[in-house]
Amino acid sequence: MILKASNGKQIARDTTHSLASEHFETVNPPEPSTQQEHLLVIIDGRALDRQCLAKSIVAQKSDMRVLALGSIEEWRQQHSQRPRLSAILLNIGSRKISEHTVAEEIRRLSSEFDPAPVIVLADTDELGQIMKALECGAKGYIPSSVNIDVCIEAVYLALAGGIFVPASSVFAVRQLLETGNAVARPFASMFTARQAEVAEALRRGKANKIIAYELNLRESTVKVHVRNIMKKIKATNRTEVAYKINDLFPDHLPADDANRRHR
Repeated sequence: MILKASNGKQIARDTTHSLASEHFETVNPPEPSTQQEHLLVIIDGRALDRQCLAKSIVAQKSDMRVLALGSIEEWRQQHSQRPRLSAILLNIGSRKISEHTVAEEIRRLSSEFDPAPVIVLADTDELGQIMKALECGAKGYIPSSVNIDVCIEAVYLALAGGIFVPASSVFAVRQLLETGNAVARPFASMFTARQAEVAEALRRGKANKIIAYELNLRESTVKVHVRNIMKKIKATNRTEVAYKINDLFPDHLPADDANRRHR
């Protein structure tokens, strides 16, 4: 179907406006709200991920404006034309906070945009990573395993001055306190609490059946933990696991093992 020239011009103008809106990736509430409006800036290098998350948040909360950006540099270039941000949601994905660049990014954002809280969104809920994020200045840590409602409530908790951490990390700390088990602490930056217990047992040369009995686990579950431990430290067998753990954490060796090693 051929349109008239006047209609064609109108379509061209509408298309240009739509493309401009997508370029800035600003997601606004569908209707104006009488409540105080918060501006949340999502920082994520993956365009599809940040756009989907932004639209999901806005669909749930009409008093939340969301700006989705690939980096904080984009905000610095445009901030003079935008209202003051209320919070930053930094999605690090599968990256580790133990990486220097990630830790520095959290510290820099927390310092530069204070008092706006920085909340970290990540693919893991490992206790060591959570503690490192808080040490770097983050006011919350959201694992990507939670649903959108929990994510939004975590952001609002940070806006109110609180700190959100996943329940799994709280349970892990409680287990350590209740059992008096200090095994997981030296390994916290690399393993989950349960993986740390299995890794310690492997270091001592215990068989899977013994590990399963002592930790009240199924043997099949122990095998899964062993495979994950081997993958993390790039070991090919159980002997190499024990060797590498001793090299990675020499200060954690019991006195008798340490003495034997230096003979």
